[in-house]
Amino acid sequence: MMTCDSLELRQGSFVLHADLQFLASGVTALIGPSGSGKSTLLAALAGFLDPKSGRVLWEWQDITSKPPGARPMSILFQDNNLFPHLTIGQNVGLALRPGLRLSAEQQNQVSDVLARVGLVGFYDRKPAALSGGQQSRAALARVLLRDRPVVLLDEPIAALGPGLKDEMLDLVQEQLSAKGRTLVMVTHDPADAKRVADEVVLVAAAQAHAPVVTHDLFADPPDALVDYLGKG
Repeated sequence: MMTCDSLELRQGSFVLHADLQFLASGVTALIGPSGSGKSTLLAALAGFLDPKSGRVLWEWQDITSKPPGARPMSILFQDNNLFPHLTIGQNVGLALRPGLRLSAEQQNQVSDVLARVGLVGFYDRKPAALSGGQQSRAALARVLLRDRPVVLLDEPIAALGPGLKDEMLDLVQEQLSAKGRTLVMVTHDPADAKRVADEVVLVAAAQAHAPVVTHDLFADPPDALVDYLGKG
């Protein structure tokens, strides 16, 4: 269970409050207007932003002061964060050994996880030789190999077309959620949340609201969500 305990985030004049628990072993979507603080909340959960006050808890242990690498989570960004000078195999292998001195067994692990995301034969290719969808799959493979219990998704599929986006969402659900990971996913698209999210957190007016079951939220949306959807 991951908890925001009376969390207050500040960046200049921007303020966001969050006092909520995320669904364990499920998918929670963060949805709301641009600039409302969705990515800011993810950055705080991952350890890239220190809160003004409050705590981040994982399984009731305070991890607020822990650096990103010491937290039980991986984060997948919109740009996929692939290093252009490394091969796909090397990019994925960073999850096992940052120095990239991979044993034969570890190289086999990389090949296996690439196969799981549909990238058989892509080990020695550079990111520039891959399509946007293939790059997203490679970034997902690295997250899978890192094998952390929490995965934060900061719109890694936003730039993909509708077909590829749905394919990636299904792959995320199949490879991560179905295997017991806790997923928190930033999205601007209600269709993404409806497709894979168990619960939705509305982020609006300086507040990350308590999670609501996805179907229930969209069946009877609060005014802040109606205002947001009306602008889409």
